[in-house]
Amino acid sequence: MKTTIGGYFGRLLRVNLSKHSYITEEIPEKLLVDYIGGRGLGSKILFDETPANIDPLGPENKLLFVTGPLTGINAPTTSRFSVVTKSPLTGTVGGCSSGGHFGNDLKSTGYDVLLVEGISDKPCYLYITDNKVEIRDASELWGKNTHETTDILLSKTDTDAGVACIGTAGENKLRVAAIMNEKNHAAGRGGLGAVMGSKKLKAVVVRGNNNTPVTNKAVVEDAIKKWRTFIGEAPLTKDTLKEYGTPALVKVINHYGAFPTKNFQEGFFVDAESISAETFKELYFVKRKPCAGCPIACARITQTPEREGKGPEFETIWAFGALCGINDLEKIIHANYNCNEYGIDTISTGNTIACAMELSGKGYFTNEAYQQIRKDLGRDLRFGDAEAIVRFSELIGKAEGFGKEMGMGSAWLSEKYGHPEIAMHVKGMELPAYDPRGFHGMSISLVTNNRGGCHLRSYLISTEALTTPFAVNRFESKGKPGLTKLYQDLTATIDSMVACLFTSFALNPDLYANLVGSVTGIEMDGKALLKTGERIWTIEKLFNLREGKSRKDDTLPKRLLDEPLPSGLSKGYKIEFDAMLNEYYQVRGWTNEGIPTSEKLEELGLSEEGKFL
Repeated sequence: MKTTIGGYFGRLLRVNLSKHSYITEEIPEKLLVDYIGGRGLGSKILFDETPANIDPLGPENKLLFVTGPLTGINAPTTSRFSVVTKSPLTGTVGGCSSGGHFGNDLKSTGYDVLLVEGISDKPCYLYITDNKVEIRDASELWGKNTHETTDILLSKTDTDAGVACIGTAGENKLRVAAIMNEKNHAAGRGGLGAVMGSKKLKAVVVRGNNNTPVTNKAVVEDAIKKWRTFIGEAPLTKDTLKEYGTPALVKVINHYGAFPTKNFQEGFFVDAESISAETFKELYFVKRKPCAGCPIACARITQTPEREGKGPEFETIWAFGALCGINDLEKIIHANYNCNEYGIDTISTGNTIACAMELSGKGYFTNEAYQQIRKDLGRDLRFGDAEAIVRFSELIGKAEGFGKEMGMGSAWLSEKYGHPEIAMHVKGMELPAYDPRGFHGMSISLVTNNRGGCHLRSYLISTEALTTPFAVNRFESKGKPGLTKLYQDLTATIDSMVACLFTSFALNPDLYANLVGSVTGIEMDGKALLKTGERIWTIEKLFNLREGKSRKDDTLPKRLLDEPLPSGLSKGYKIEFDAMLNEYYQVRGWTNEGIPTSEKLEELGLSEEGKFL
């Protein structure tokens, strides 16, 4: 039966690669109402369909590509899609949102969700159109990088299709492997590409002609117009991101003295000007390259004397730059190109190289490891070695030499060589470009993040550094847990619509609710939308609790808790960590051990899901 809710087709395509079969299923309307789509719907389906303690790289894991009710309606930044699975990097619920136009292409096939299960007996790819689903042989594609794979598949299918694929890192099931779409957009964090590789699924190709149904086109157009107006007037979305892209943050975060340098040993990078947005624009910028229908246009096409490609973004410039003690922007750009072509996450890759640099410099590697590094690089690995980030981003991508060990992530690498304290991660996921010692709200945001050390699910940098929509004292602990919850719940709904997080620099919960309600025909306001976000956050938390995660996993690396920053504007500050974590659990309606109470679960309609507690 066709769904009566606007914004959806109400259809899930289930592909079983073990059997090389597929079926179409109806999505219950209650799931759409309660979880919206994208990340929320994907997390709920993953929770329902996977038992506890499965191998993320085994046949029982599910890989979900999920659109939202705003996908395909031509609203700003809504051409995105979510990928949800159990993460091989963290063992937690894993999920990423990616831009480009793949989300629109998937939705246009008439499916809201693509669910992949099982493991193929040989490499394959999916080709999905309006009225046909094909599981095609991909043997000739195995071993090719993401750019080569995309070009070949577009020539074999439809030149206007959307292609999401993996490179050799995913094929080799490395934990830093990403899923790439349109060559340079990444569902990057958490090793999702390894899950795709474990299923021997090289790519998904989608092309359709279905229009997203809406309940009242005129009302939807009016709501979209409001979005465009606010996005067009907010300083960050109107000017800063358009002019400089995300690299605009380099000098901002460095100014605060919380720009992690040399594997979080310092917070101020003296050569920040060399890798700044201004230097980037002057020397390597070619043109803007927006996602489909996006007025912000933060992404960039870049060019060096040797190569051309897309990016890097701020986090990538930091991860290969300051974090590794490197000021050579051209080498950073080449490392970024390697990551895109081989299909690896730039944040985890840069972090792991920085971790290896510290392990190497302190003499913690075995003789065998040093010999392999010298064979790969021609010398020992040290901070400031710009050639090393290019070389090891290639070797990680190819799963060759010492790069194969680095491709398992910093937590695994540091644990193997007996010094887990050197890895800067939360729950196994490498940290982003904001030292928590300089942004205390981000500290509680990072440790409570359901997918690990990621900034994108509660971006308190908005208030602590960018003063948007208001300013707060970055060293103040009071009130930060409540603010973190607000941002987490709101971001959960943004990821589920599926829209870009940058819209939160311009929009408020009521504006989000207005457009979602206009499309679906479900009356809602900002308060109701945030309650849905709380439900989504909690189902993810339940997934992690079922996997054995607990309060002990909601913590920062020892260095960040015990060692104040040695210099800069954040010098000497320490985090009131335990007090903030206790307050956060209380604000959430959880026990002091971080477990949702029965009353909270009942309030959110999750009593059945929480019975295992």
